[in-house]
Amino acid sequence: MTAIAVTIAGSDSGGGAGIQADLKTFSALGVYGASVVTALTAQNTKGVSAIHDVPAEFVAAQIDAVFSDLAVGAVKIGMVSQSAVIATIAAGLERWQQSKVVLDPVMIATSGDKLLAPDAVDVLKRVLMPRALIVTPNLPEAAALTDAPVAETEDEMRAQGERLLALGARAVLMKGGHGSGVESVDLLIEPTTGMRLAADRIATKNTHGTGCTLSSAIAAGLAKGLDLPEAVRAAKTYVTAALAAGDRIKIGSGHGPVHHFQAWW
Repeated sequence: MTAIAVTIAGSDSGGGAGIQADLKTFSALGVYGASVVTALTAQNTKGVSAIHDVPAEFVAAQIDAVFSDLAVGAVKIGMVSQSAVIATIAAGLERWQQSKVVLDPVMIATSGDKLLAPDAVDVLKRVLMPRALIVTPNLPEAAALTDAPVAETEDEMRAQGERLLALGARAVLMKGGHGSGVESVDLLIEPTTGMRLAADRIATKNTHGTGCTLSSAIAAGLAKGLDLPEAVRAAKTYVTAALAAGDRIKIGSGHGPVHHFQAWW
């Protein structure tokens, strides 16, 4: 059977992040991708200039159209900027009995633009996080979700990840891309186990969509039948290669995208 994954996220008109990055990742990893658009953004490699939110009832209509017809193996959730949309997505996941859910709590774009309404943060934690198989925050997002300073050590990363577990997620991937040092270290934290994933830190400004790409790569692995640690490990390998090849493509004048198709182009 064809592996299918669905991204529930915002559209990036510049093509480097959001729905566009997710669908590219699914394709690169041999998974058929479908989508539910939660917001339209006017953005490019230099930043976000406007956001148009999709009404919650239309998000629900997209969810029902996709899940009633496609045999979905995994779901990735990205930009969900409004409380009503968050509640709609949670209800849709329950209605269609989806358990392989990757939640990327997209709060701030690579450019620094805020993508999540302040009043929606609490709803995200209460309503959506308990439905996730894994949550994939970067260091600033984890700090915002736990009301703590940005973690500077692996011990601090682990402590914040455990606090997020307490909110209901079954696993947390603390992403260390915003950290310092020669290695970029991610920590997979589960209730009774964990895994440290390290890769050489890559000096490039082509980092747009990195988080979207990693979370959708995890969803792709889950859709193909990998268990969670295998899916996370494979996703880390894919994103590292896409980052390393980023300078081979020249897109825009700001933070360019990672190279999703580095194995073919």
